[in-house]
Amino acid sequence: MTVLRTEPRLADPDGFYAALMEAHRDLDEAASRRLDARLVILLANHIGDDAVLREAIALARAAGGGGAAPDAER
Repeated sequence: MTVLRTEPRLADPDGFYAALMEAHRDLDEAASRRLDARLVILLANHIGDDAVLREAIALARAAGGGGAAPDAER
């Protein structure tokens, strides 16, 4: 049973993307990776459901190691 919601739910996905890119501005690669890791941990804590988080990890991993988002590979 799938518990992870993958349908688009962001009211302003472009705005979110812009805010995410702005958060990375002027960071070197190591600092950018730390920011991403902190963001993942904060959001995982907010979600709080182990099954959902494990499913998200599996889907992200299955998307490939090229760094592209799942939709970008279609």
